[in-house]
Amino acid sequence: MVRVIVLAVPGAGKTTIFKKLSELKPNVKILNFGDLMFKEASSRFGIKFRDEMRSKIPFDSYRELQDLAAESISREEGTLIVDTHAAIKTPYGYYPGLPFSVVTKMKPQSIIFLEYRPEDIAARRAKDEAAGVRTRGTESYEEIEEHQMIALNYAVAASNAASCYFCRFSFRYPEAYPYQHVHEAAEMIKKHIELLETMYNR
Repeated sequence: MVRVIVLAVPGAGKTTIFKKLSELKPNVKILNFGDLMFKEASSRFGIKFRDEMRSKIPFDSYRELQDLAAESISREEGTLIVDTHAAIKTPYGYYPGLPFSVVTKMKPQSIIFLEYRPEDIAARRAKDEAAGVRTRGTESYEEIEEHQMIALNYAVAASNAASCYFCRFSFRYPEAYPYQHVHEAAEMIKKHIELLETMYNR
């Protein structure tokens, strides 16, 4: 069994990356941590949109939703990717997406952090907003960069708490062709998973 957590700030393009990864490596199961939380939040708190969870759920309840999602993931078998965020930006400050109780329940073999130029993230968010896909709010390039750096620190701390490997994949360069970052990220994640499979699936 191989379990990998992939992290990036909102708007990094993880959903598109995972679609490509599923083509390259069909045996990988991809679970979205926020979707698991949202399912419970919608029934218990009447939350209608995922992005409302950051501002409309009390702190203790949010933490409970995280724990429930982690417990669900801990029961999964096979090669698994968990799609989530390391830092949750709320009206009250940043909150860790992988606090100790959550990451230790999931027991990952590795945590991958994807980072990008702030202007690329801003462009992807604007595209999602225009398409009505997500409503994330507006951040300046400086705020996006701060979000990434805090998320990186949280990701390293989560790796330490889980006693697992940590990888930082940087895409801080302009794309030479459409979806270059998507193709390269999917290929890098695929190779990393296959390396772990040789170690853990003996």
